[in-house]
Amino acid sequence: MAHDTDIGSLSFEEALKALEDIVRRLESGEAPLDESISLYARGDALRAHCQKRLDAAQARIEAIVTDGPSGGLGRAVGTKSFDEGNGGA
Repeated sequence: MAHDTDIGSLSFEEALKALEDIVRRLESGEAPLDESISLYARGDALRAHCQKRLDAAQARIEAIVTDGPSGGLGRAVGTKSFDEGNGGA
């Protein structure tokens, strides 16, 4: 993943891989200080991008609730918090 790729154009998976690469590079201790600072800033932007994508996915999940297969016709009937179906976790 190129270091100069526009973060906004990355998919969640691409951004996550780029973030993992940055973490690995920073943890190795091989990057000079100036590069480490640049990597950290890009990593923070990638983290924010991933969080934004996750929040959007969660909002989509919350927006889709059907009346279910037991006698229902699979119609959307309202919203339900994503966490409600996961025991609050």
